[in-house]
Parts: sequence; C-alpha cells; structure tokens
Amino acid sequence: MTERGRTRRVFLGTLAATTVGSVAGCQSQFNPLASTALDEHAATQFRQGLLNQGYQDTSVPDAVSRAWELPTNRGDHTAAKGSPALAPTGDLILADDTGRVRAIAPDGEVQWSTMITQATRGSHGTPAIANDTVYIGAYDGALSALDLETGRRRWRTELGDAIGASPTYYNGSLYVAVEHAAPSGSVVAVSAATGDVQWRDSRPTDHPHSTVALDREHGRLLFGSNDGYCYAWSFPGLERRWRYDTGGDVKAPIAVADGTAIVPSWAETVTAVDVTDGSDLWTFEADADVMCAPAVHDGTVYVGSHDDRVYALDLASGEEQWRYDTGGWIIGSVVATPDHVLVGSYDGRLYALERDSGAVAWTTENRGHVTSAPLVTADGIYYTERAADGDPDRPGMCYGLTST
Repeated sequence: MTERGRTRRVFLGTLAATTVGSVAGCQSQFNPLASTALDEHAATQFRQGLLNQGYQDTSVPDAVSRAWELPTNRGDHTAAKGSPALAPTGDLILADDTGRVRAIAPDGEVQWSTMITQATRGSHGTPAIANDTVYIGAYDGALSALDLETGRRRWRTELGDAIGASPTYYNGSLYVAVEHAAPSGSVVAVSAATGDVQWRDSRPTDHPHSTVALDREHGRLLFGSNDGYCYAWSFPGLERRWRYDTGGDVKAPIAVADGTAIVPSWAETVTAVDVTDGSDLWTFEADADVMCAPAVHDGTVYVGSHDDRVYALDLASGEEQWRYDTGGWIIGSVVATPDHVLVGSYDGRLYALERDSGAVAWTTENRGHVTSAPLVTADGIYYTERAADGDPDRPGMCYGLTST
C-alpha cells in the first residue's frame, strides 16, 4: 500500500494506480522499463559505486545542528540498518526494518511511503537507484523495483529466504547476495527491466549479507559470506576464480581499491587480498570482531570494530596511521569525505573525525545506536539509527543535520 505525499506526486500516484499492479514473484501489468534502454551506471547506490569505497566528495560543515528527525527503525535485530540514498529528484530514498520504503525531502517531509514486505525484519539494505527506479531487497527474500516518482511497484522477484545485502547495479543488471534457510546462500544477477533471474551461483555455504563489489578493471565480482570466505568470480564472464578464508564471518561490504580487496571479518581482522588471485597482502588485527563497512580514499583505509575504535590503515601496507575510541561498538559504515571521516557508534553518537589525524571535529547525540552510513549532500547530512535497546516504542530515527 502506498501513502502519497502532499506534492505533485499525488497526481502521478493516482494516475499510476490505474495502470500498475503487482503480485509476489511477478512483473507489474505495465512496465515501461521492459522496452527502453537502461542506464549503464546507477545514479546512486550503497557505498557510492561499484567498488564500495564509501567516499563522498562533499565537504562536512565545521559545526552542525539537527534540523529534523523522523521515526524509522523499530526492530531489535542488531545488524546494521539501511542508509539514506540521494535520488536524482533531490529526495532521500530510505528503506527500513518495518518493511517501508520512503521518499523524504531534504526538509524531512515524506513524499511517498510504500510497504514492500511484511517480513519481521523488513529491509536492512540501501536502495540502488537507476532508470528512475528504486531497487531494494528485503528479509522475505524478494527483490523489488519501485517507480522513483510515485513509489509504485514495477516488479517483485522472489530469490530466496532473505536479502540482507544491498543490490549493486551495473549496465541493466542487479547483483545481490541472497540468504537461504539451509543455512546456505547464493549470488544472483537479475534483469533491472523485468526482474528475471539471469545468473545464479550457490557457492556460499552460509548466509551472505555482504554487498557485491564489481572491479571492472581487474575483471572481478566479489563479496563475503557468513561462512568466513571472500568469494571472487570473473566479470563479466561470471566464472568462479578463487575464495579466501578469513576465519570468521564476513558480513560487511568489501571495499576495492588499486586491485586490493579490503575484507572485514569476525576473526577480529581486516585483510587486504589481491583481487586477481586471492592472495593475502596484509592482515591487520583489531581487538574484537570487525563487521563495519570500510571506506577507502587517497591510499588510506578507514574501518571500525566491535572494540569501539575507528582505525586509519595504510592501503599498501596495513600499517596503522591513527585510531580513535568512540566508546561503543561500530557495526555500521565509515564514510570518508575530503577532510573528515564520519562514523556512527553504539554509544549513540555520530562522529566527524579529522581524516588526517583522527581528532574529533564534532559529535551529535542521538537516542539509539547509529548503524547506517551517513549521507553528505550540499543541503545537509542524513543518517539513521536502530531502535534504542530494541524497544519498538522508542523507534530509531532518521536525522537531518544542517550547517551552523
């Protein structure tokens, strides 16, 4: 069901209701994507591109204040929650653990809201946006395509038992890790136009949460799994090439830079792996599990850990450059900007750290655990949190910050 906002989308949504419908596992009755040329690259997707580098080329203000907050996540599942994505319309597109996908204006006004699932854990992924379409998976195992302007569903394809990862879009196809109940997993390529499955490999032996990375320069598709492995296929050939055993669950996206895959693991390590042959280049040992999505920029890796710390590591050697103790688990995503690193913590704060030293520029206090990747735009900074102590009566918020 779609709740339409008080904008021109009211008219568009009403018009769409006369032509668009969908049922589980089927395409909609009217799908304009099926007969049109599709974008090569997504307008936006989780971790800012195919390599999952987590770099946003927008400067962070010297000081911020909270402009608005909006109730968002309500579940008690401790995994990282979905992050806001910036659409070409200027709206934020946000999926949450209630099963909603919403378009939110920069001032916090909801433009439309669509329920994509009744699954208990809703969605924890971040949408990919291309072809004027929002693509997102959910914990019912289905991948959905929604019209960007109205939120109306274009198609829905059931792929397994759960999708905790975010979809990766490239050249008309969506690549996503899928969980199966065995426990087992698979990685799937789906047509962005129709939702049809184009390719599937069931190599992972446990539930994969990791968002797929595509390294076109070196011809690799990579992601991690709860079985402890980082997997690699050729790209675009999609033939199995190698796997690397980290010794612990690999739950976060793998970042790729300069032919190197940065693999966080519950083995309390961050490992650099050669994307071509899967050989170990270096391993950094933290003091607890690592399930934070790393950011990479200008030869430095930024990553957090359950040991409460943010680390800056040299990309070439793994040597520690600096560390900062936030006082709470870091299970979300680090974001690098030209001068700062943004990271949320279980201590209820969002931190802006100086990128060259780790010194604190500013922090914000929040009601819950900050586990999303902050989005930095010309208008502000946007991020979400999980419900405080899993209490559904105290939902996690989506926040909008502005410069002061």
